[in-house]
Amino acid sequence: MGSSQDDTYQPLLQPISSSPSLTDKHDHSSSTELERILSDTDRPFLQRLKPALWIESKLLFFLAGPAVVVYMINYVMSMSTQIFSGHLGNLELAAASLGNNGIQVFAYGLMLGMGSAVETLCGQAYGAQKYEMLGIYLQRSTILLTLVGFLLTLVYIFSEPALIFLGESPRIAAAAAIYVYGLIPQIFAYAVNFPIQKFLQAQSIVTPSAYISAVTLAVHLLLSWVAVYKIGLGLLGASLALSLSWWITVVAQFVYIVKSERCKHTWSGFTWQAFTGLYGFFKLSVASAVMLCLETWYFQILVLLAGLLENPELALDSLSICTTISGWVFMISVGLNAAASVRVSNELGAGNPKSTAFSVIVVTTISFIISVIAATVVLIFRDVISYAFTEGEVVAAAVSDLTPLLALTLLLNGIQPVLSGVAVGCGWQAFVAYVNVGCYYFVGVPLGALLGFYFNFGAKGIWLGMMAGTLMQTIILIWITVQTDWKKEVEEAAKRLNKWDVKEPVKG
Repeated sequence: MGSSQDDTYQPLLQPISSSPSLTDKHDHSSSTELERILSDTDRPFLQRLKPALWIESKLLFFLAGPAVVVYMINYVMSMSTQIFSGHLGNLELAAASLGNNGIQVFAYGLMLGMGSAVETLCGQAYGAQKYEMLGIYLQRSTILLTLVGFLLTLVYIFSEPALIFLGESPRIAAAAAIYVYGLIPQIFAYAVNFPIQKFLQAQSIVTPSAYISAVTLAVHLLLSWVAVYKIGLGLLGASLALSLSWWITVVAQFVYIVKSERCKHTWSGFTWQAFTGLYGFFKLSVASAVMLCLETWYFQILVLLAGLLENPELALDSLSICTTISGWVFMISVGLNAAASVRVSNELGAGNPKSTAFSVIVVTTISFIISVIAATVVLIFRDVISYAFTEGEVVAAAVSDLTPLLALTLLLNGIQPVLSGVAVGCGWQAFVAYVNVGCYYFVGVPLGALLGFYFNFGAKGIWLGMMAGTLMQTIILIWITVQTDWKKEVEEAAKRLNKWDVKEPVKG
């Protein structure tokens, strides 16, 4: 499994040393110490638990904390755009909701899903101290995602007839299309951002991204205010400001990678090798995309089905507010998802089965506790939370009625995303894709449609049915994780790295 890239790895820019940095040594020494403590069976379990928790908590905190901030700020940017649109009127709120949840989430899920291939490979390569491969994985993923971005552009261009074909109101579909046109540049920002994000996370470099995101959010709010209210560009201005903000983040992160000492062993410049083995990398990326897309599209269907109800504008407004709040809290779980993926992939790559299993338990427990707190807060403020989005009292009443389901969703989101992160860290994307198909599309969607339309429970019925699918998926992921032989997963990680770390270009 030794690295042999020196014969073929020809950077277009200046080559670098492959020796690890002090930060790398610190990360690996902490990992080794954790495995040693957990393997010391001569000491009672409780005596091992305290130092093990301390090491794991520190590792998770420095990973999850900034990651949560990054995902939260990225989500707040989209949410603030929806809020700017909502204060233009109820039609604009429904249009932005349909544009975000009906079209934009399609691209987001596909791009983020394909990017999770980088998450698996970079994380395990970093754990195995094969630093030179991270930059190659980053470039391969960016090339593939950019090509996919051109195909997604067609979806955006023809969004209006597509939404009408799916049964949405022509009035809302026309307004949503205007909003979506301004999001086309965002597609290509996704294509660069997600590989960069996973590349940095695999090395536990997340704090710089948090600073960059915070500054970008301030710029975004200013740009949105100017575009929507001062220049008067309305929905189109709101979405264009969002696209520009994403590109600001992308450029700033890439500059950091090129200039930072922390990345000098994993980024050595552009290389022709990024254009080799694309087919094999594409297959792995597709498996990753299918896993996440089936999940993100699942909640997209919730919004699309709501648009078919008797009062589509009210249903879309109330559901969009609830899903936006859910998404806001979900960003915490996504940050922990990223931490779980990095910790699991790093430990598997380093050959530490006990540390891997311990990390899974700790991060899942922390995420669930946070979700319980979030669900309690939502229930307490159920009657007033909608006024942050719109001034309508009818919408506020509808949101209040849906809040108990929102609280239950938050509880499920405290477990499911973290276990999905574990799956990505292990490289189980293809298996989880099958689980998602069964739980979401053979249980959740049919049951939601049945309760919503046949039994006339409306938006509440659609959501309740689809929650059943999420619950089933969560139970399966728990069972699979509990049954996992982590020593075997270490062996599988070694095989995966050996497959991709070869002298000749990968043939797929």
